[in-house]
Amino acid sequence: HVLLVESGGGLVQTGGSQRLSCVVSGYAYSDGYCLGWFRQAPGKEREGVAQMYSRESSTYYADSVKGRFTITKDKAKNTLYLQMNSLKPGDTAMYYCAAEPSPVPQPLALHEYRHWGRETQVTVS
Repeated sequence: HVLLVESGGGLVQTGGSQRLSCVVSGYAYSDGYCLGWFRQAPGKEREGVAQMYSRESSTYYADSVKGRFTITKDKAKNTLYLQMNSLKPGDTAMYYCAAEPSPVPQPLALHEYRHWGRETQVTVS
């Protein structure tokens, strides 16, 4: 049973930084998993922000966050991170982490992820 628990959301000023964390339990990083961060703003559909693979360091980013956000993982802590810099009001959203077994390191579409954390709110004023 895979469990994901996010933390780190809150209120931040435009131009500021924030780091989200997602503790993932129920599998080992040596297994093949796609790991991702998604977000959903009020009145909008959920969208992908960043993804990476559990067994390597390749990363994938939405164009809107390239150069500002960084996805990383700490295997020892079973934790996925999203470092967000130069935040803009348009980054305001509920943020979700997700995980899905995959035999190959490639980004997955939103609907392909079956394991989701609850959410954490990020508000940029």
